[in-house]
Amino acid sequence: MTRQTSAPLVACGGSGLCARAARGVASRHKLARMRHPRRPVLPLLALAAAAVVLVTSGCAAWRIGQAAQLARQSTPFQQVPVNPTLSLLIVGDSTGVGTGASAPGNSLAGLLGSAYPGLRIDNRARDGATFADVVRQFEGTQRYDLVLIQAGGNDVIRLRSDADVRADIDRVTALARARSDRVVLMPAGNVGNAPFFFAPVSWTMTQRARRLHGFVRESAARHGAVVVNLFKEKADDPFVQVPGLHAVDGLHPSDAGYRLWRDELLAQSGWSEVLSGAGLR
Repeated sequence: MTRQTSAPLVACGGSGLCARAARGVASRHKLARMRHPRRPVLPLLALAAAAVVLVTSGCAAWRIGQAAQLARQSTPFQQVPVNPTLSLLIVGDSTGVGTGASAPGNSLAGLLGSAYPGLRIDNRARDGATFADVVRQFEGTQRYDLVLIQAGGNDVIRLRSDADVRADIDRVTALARARSDRVVLMPAGNVGNAPFFFAPVSWTMTQRARRLHGFVRESAARHGAVVVNLFKEKADDPFVQVPGLHAVDGLHPSDAGYRLWRDELLAQSGWSEVLSGAGLR
């Protein structure tokens, strides 16, 4: 006795029977799929992506907390010798304050003060300042032998418009030149290389930092100022290649990072000879 199947119906010439047979086959395939469902590939990928987001966002939240704590602990280094031989005005953001250094004396301003005890240092830099905020740091009309501008990182991170950033940089440079004949602009380097940021955000930060450095060079050339270039591509950036140059937040320089910046300032600014008059120890 042979087992009946639906094959003869599918092979017949009656279109109605063939249609019903086809529907029957389709139904059995549907039941088979229900009994043996495929693995949910997209949900698994979504879960994996969510895990990455949770890990990276958790790391970012931790670093934000560390950066905020460092900012609360930071104090701008000031120096007022009894008989100063030179005067320096520092304006800018947290890098001018020295956030990330273990003590104010280990910031860039502190390192300069230690090396040049006859240098009066008036430090008006503030954590979180953009170039727009730096404009307001030029209060009064006092003249200085030197002006150092350390800003730009917050303009990059806060996604401020290029037009506004360019205009504010130019205003700051013009104000600095009205206070001194020797002005140095020293914006932070390639912000996108900082461990604080993850791809693809880091790529955006690098692009924005590159443009900001271009605006700084334009303004310096227009007003007769000097630029200390800290921007490096990843393969050439010591903050990527050399361990220990970042503070615990992965954003600000450490003591070693500020020492590197001091060396770059003296090498690129042409200030070494001028500062020697302030009594190099």
